[in-house]
Amino acid sequence: MVFNSSIRVVDAALMIDDLPLDAIVRELETPVYVYSLKRIQENYRRLKAAFEPVGARIHYSAKANSNAAILRTLIDEGAGIDAVSGGEIARALHAGAAAQDIVFAGVGKTVAEIAFAVERGIAWFNVENELELQHINDAASSMGTERVQVALRFNPEVSANTHPHISTGHGGAKFGLTAGAIGDALERPERYPCLNICGIHVHIGSQLGDSAPTTQALAKTKQLIGSFREIHTINLGGGLPVAYRHDQSIPAIENLVNEITPYLYGYQVLLEPGRAVIADAGILLATVLYVKIQGGKTFYIVDASMTELIRPALYGAQHEIVPLRQSDGERVLAQVVGPVCESTDVLAEDREMTPLKVGDQVAIMTAGAYGMAMASNYNSRMRPAEVVVAADGASWSVSRRRETVEDLLRLEN
Repeated sequence: MVFNSSIRVVDAALMIDDLPLDAIVRELETPVYVYSLKRIQENYRRLKAAFEPVGARIHYSAKANSNAAILRTLIDEGAGIDAVSGGEIARALHAGAAAQDIVFAGVGKTVAEIAFAVERGIAWFNVENELELQHINDAASSMGTERVQVALRFNPEVSANTHPHISTGHGGAKFGLTAGAIGDALERPERYPCLNICGIHVHIGSQLGDSAPTTQALAKTKQLIGSFREIHTINLGGGLPVAYRHDQSIPAIENLVNEITPYLYGYQVLLEPGRAVIADAGILLATVLYVKIQGGKTFYIVDASMTELIRPALYGAQHEIVPLRQSDGERVLAQVVGPVCESTDVLAEDREMTPLKVGDQVAIMTAGAYGMAMASNYNSRMRPAEVVVAADGASWSVSRRRETVEDLLRLEN
């Protein structure tokens, strides 16, 4: 079975690049995240090549996964960084990103975060509130900074065909500015003498397999900015889809590029993918703690939970779950659940699986995006270690150690 170029089954063993995953868990406790840097590089290069016809500059969306080793790998590949908090800006700078390669997005930037970003000279602010323009201008003025680059995030009132919780471009969403608010800002730029409002940002959601809403949003965007010559940059955001099953097909990115190219002539283009770069390069490893048959159902209780991977509880997201060692046997309908004291701590429901026993290890697939980035200490659980497999595919290292009880208590009096 082949999941992608880095993750596959060879002689009944689940491999990541050239390494059997059970060799890693023999040395480390589970749960643990494992990422293939080789696959991350391949995904980035594939996106860069696909968007070459529109000359897109790629800024990796750090909110998907801000592990330092991953950030360094992508920065070395030439990627910029899309940050949505002061903390992500600090992480990007620490990983070696140049300030001029960082975009600062987010619907609720604080005055302190804005000052931090202006002081460090980040490349762009993606602005979502009119008052935010004043805050940026004030910070720039107080620091003697001139002409901070700003892109206004447009809410085109277009509903993406995706999960409601990751749809961001409809009229009822908290994101972006109305056409009227954007027109007002562009028509009276003298109110913000320290700003260079020269870009438009449009991002309508994630897992956008259907290109029609994107082209509809771009058509509205072009209509809005057509008479404002100062707008020279269109930021497309991210939202590119990822397959969460090995047999699932998604539209070719090249098809999307072909459809959107007519809307982008004459503009500098920015792209901010996260999931499409990292999701299928990462997996979460877990161990079966108990097997319980109750109420006519089989439960595999594992040591990973919603504190390590909240997506199934939050979105009803589905992740394939694969034993590290394949075995024969009649498949059973099972529930894979974690130890957290919540009924929603379910990683897979009514899933046909090879029978498992206590001590078996499994991989929760396509967990590189919004897995560790959304992990928590709920139930006072320690967040897991993160491992990266080197780009040569032959060696691995711990890029972030497992938390300890001392880490949990360190900030308390």
